[in-house]
Amino acid sequence: MAVALLMGATTFGGWSLLLPVVPLAVSRSGGSAALAGASTAIFMATTVLTQLTVPALLRRYGHRLVLAVGCLLLGAPALAFLLSTEAGPALVISAVRGVGFGLVTVAGSALIAELAPKRLLGRATGAQGIAVSASQMVALPLGLALFDSGNQWLVFVLGAVVPLFSIAAIAALPSIPRIVSGPGGVRRLPARVLLAPCLAMLLVASAYGGVSSLLPIAVGDRATFAGVALAVVSAAILVGRYGAGVLSDRIGAGAMMVPALGLGGLGTALLAVGLVSDGRPALLLAGAVAFGIGFGAVQNEALVTLFAAAGPARFGAASAAWNISYDAGTGVGALALGVVAGLTGFPWVFAIAAAGIVAVIPVVLGSRIQAAPPRADRVAP
Repeated sequence: MAVALLMGATTFGGWSLLLPVVPLAVSRSGGSAALAGASTAIFMATTVLTQLTVPALLRRYGHRLVLAVGCLLLGAPALAFLLSTEAGPALVISAVRGVGFGLVTVAGSALIAELAPKRLLGRATGAQGIAVSASQMVALPLGLALFDSGNQWLVFVLGAVVPLFSIAAIAALPSIPRIVSGPGGVRRLPARVLLAPCLAMLLVASAYGGVSSLLPIAVGDRATFAGVALAVVSAAILVGRYGAGVLSDRIGAGAMMVPALGLGGLGTALLAVGLVSDGRPALLLAGAVAFGIGFGAVQNEALVTLFAAAGPARFGAASAAWNISYDAGTGVGALALGVVAGLTGFPWVFAIAAAGIVAVIPVVLGSRIQAAPPRADRVAP
């Protein structure tokens, strides 16, 4: 578990360094808000397309190879940003990096489910959230601060090098026996299992796509403050995700989903109000805290619910469904909300995102998912 968490921290740290920087670089190179958001959207589009293939790749090649190739594709192409941050090249580079991210996200989440005992699954996924969020707390403001201080080259070099550190951790991972499916193959997850957790993730991640890609632009020349706000979001995600994990182990997966969605909606609404109030820092930071806790809790509740319903034979499929919802939401949110920003202004971006999150609550209330029976630990010595 320690090795898996270290790998997650370095992988997401490299991703987070460039997550808000690339849209900002495109914007400062003359691109519109829609093109800036499109850099995140194209990254997430190729991520999602790749994620659709990962369960089959895991069954064929195993976790180690899939993770190693993913880290290489996520990191190395970032060096090409040293040559150009114009919209055209930036979109191509982002598309290639998205393939790597698609591989590591699905394989990494499925790995946690394989390693963790069932009774500690909520805490294990929460611990993964801590590793990821802690790295984002450092990487998000660091990337923006370096970029804003004129050290753009260093940001892109770090964005390339940090994910490559994950390859060293991958070599130390335990061997996980591959599942041999029966004559009928591995059955797909039914739509009733996917609907509520995936829809919740999709809408909250869409808001996150808007926050991470557009908040640095919305606050004007205060990119460093935007970095602090994004670090606050990451810290709050850490609290929300692990807190939800502890509670899910005690009271059952899914019990905290509705409160988490409510808190996420409140946070995005506060961000909208903060921007209307000429970027008042207190309101923006309060919104960052509320949104982060809600987003973190939704992440963990959705993931544990899917794993519990899927069972061991479909951990890869459950991980893919969760990650696709997360990353598709982030990409669609960045692009769609970027268009909204260009048409109506940035406060409406977060007001619309808040309404979307709250609209999912009735779907969650009407959904009931039966968990799979307990499983034995399948990690090889």
